Amino acid sequence: MHIVEPEAIVPTAATPGNVARKRMLSRWGEPLFLADWMRVLMIHFEVDVEQLRRAVPYQLDLHDGRAFVTLVAFSMENMRPRVGGRFGAWLFKPIATHEFLNVRTYVKHNGESGIHFLTEWLSNRLAVALGPRTFGLPYRHGFINYTHDWEAGRVCGRVTDSATRMEFSYRADLEIGAPFTPCERGSLDEWLMERYVAFNCVCGRKRFFRIWHPPWPQCRADVSLKDISLIEQDWPWFRDAHLAGANFSPGIRNVWMGRPFNI
Repeated sequence: MHIVEPEAIVPTAATPGNVARKRMLSRWGEPLFLADWMRVLMIHFEVDVEQLRRAVPYQLDLHDGRAFVTLVAFSMENMRPRVGGRFGAWLFKPIATHEFLNVRTYVKHNGESGIHFLTEWLSNRLAVALGPRTFGLPYRHGFINYTHDWEAGRVCGRVTDSATRMEFSYRADLEIGAPFTPCERGSLDEWLMERYVAFNCVCGRKRFFRIWHPPWPQCRADVSLKDISLIEQDWPWFRDAHLAGANFSPGIRNVWMGRPFNI
């Protein structure tokens, strides 16, 4: 596997990704980690602005006055420090590879657009213990079963909260052979997918960290929802959410992940 180094890519346009790359590299020692984010399904919902505002400790980032929440189902693989080679990768092996379900919304802080995680379910208990303490991430443990067989056009999954047994389950149909391309510039898809900073808050402690990767190679997905009780257990207003679309990506290797900073 080729490891992308920070100096290896030279930005050529003021795209969201290139701006994010410049911001990350403006701090010494960044990026801190690398990881592969694979077989990524993003399911987008339009939600009530005022209901969402009451659940988020940051200014909402709205698209033409509309508020969105996105559920991101994916597998993280091979997380490791950017420096340290095989020894660093060995140290991270217990938390290097596992599944996620992120529940994220869109916010602004100091004029910069990013995301805020309402919550996240992980299949790795050690990572669940470490995330809140290090990055201020609202991790929960869940039993996650993903079948993201995009080559055959079949994508489905189930996430079960290990404490409450509430579930989120779905199926997504892809056009077999559909090309995976970057989002159209200025589109809603780009606005939803191309985000490069996370503003977090756990127990009143606000933190942020940056990421960078090339634009997502993606295609549209047709999603059917089977059970959303996992989401409704904390946000009853999600029952009135409108499914706004979905995108699938085979994934990106060597995603840059920055260190956490206090706000």
